[in-house]
Amino acid sequence: MILILVSCKENSKPKLEITNKQENIKDETIHNLPPSEINTPDASKKDVGKIKNDTPSDLNEITEADGIVLDIKYAGKDNFTKRKIYDCARCFLRPEATQALIAINNELLDKHGYSLKVFDCFRPKSYQQRLWDAVPDPDYVTPPAKGSMHSRGLAVDLTIVDKNGQDLDMGTEYDYFGEEAHQDYQGHNTQVIQNRILLKSVMEKHGFKPIRTEWWHYSFRSKIYPLDSWAWSCD
Repeated sequence: MILILVSCKENSKPKLEITNKQENIKDETIHNLPPSEINTPDASKKDVGKIKNDTPSDLNEITEADGIVLDIKYAGKDNFTKRKIYDCARCFLRPEATQALIAINNELLDKHGYSLKVFDCFRPKSYQQRLWDAVPDPDYVTPPAKGSMHSRGLAVDLTIVDKNGQDLDMGTEYDYFGEEAHQDYQGHNTQVIQNRILLKSVMEKHGFKPIRTEWWHYSFRSKIYPLDSWAWSCD
């Protein structure tokens, strides 16, 4: 028996319901893309996120100085666990994923006046363990021993905001685990579908791949890194 979150209307707070359905399993299977299929990002308009002194050389920090809005949900209680999982809000990705994300943000800004808003980035193994301790269900949280693309520094959860900083309507909240969050769900209005298509198309153009059950989750499929135990410091 599995707990899922359902909502009676779009963008409302989900509630708990008992069900035996297993249709919302997270799909983080790794599929390597040949280099020829990955668009080389052009990050010339902004420098790659600055590396702070305590950061490994193979992780870059993304800050709002890069033009990307940060709303790291697991650094507070505004997430599906209702618990604070991260000690503080910082965002790190592998260098190639960082470059691609900045290139995506530049493109959205140039073409639409939009920006990316990031909910989650690299997730250290210790934080993956905290998440698992809060929700020990493999249908919703990847077991720490298996690890996720977040713990490899290659996954990002995100949305798009307009020039006023308002989220584009994606049909559900972040971390909503009903079918309305699926990439192929067609029950939303035309604007929601167009917003999702915009996000998906620009992410895929720059080498990120979606998963079926979460409109917000994208992984950069290039070199595969090992699960990483490094955790950032908090000032």
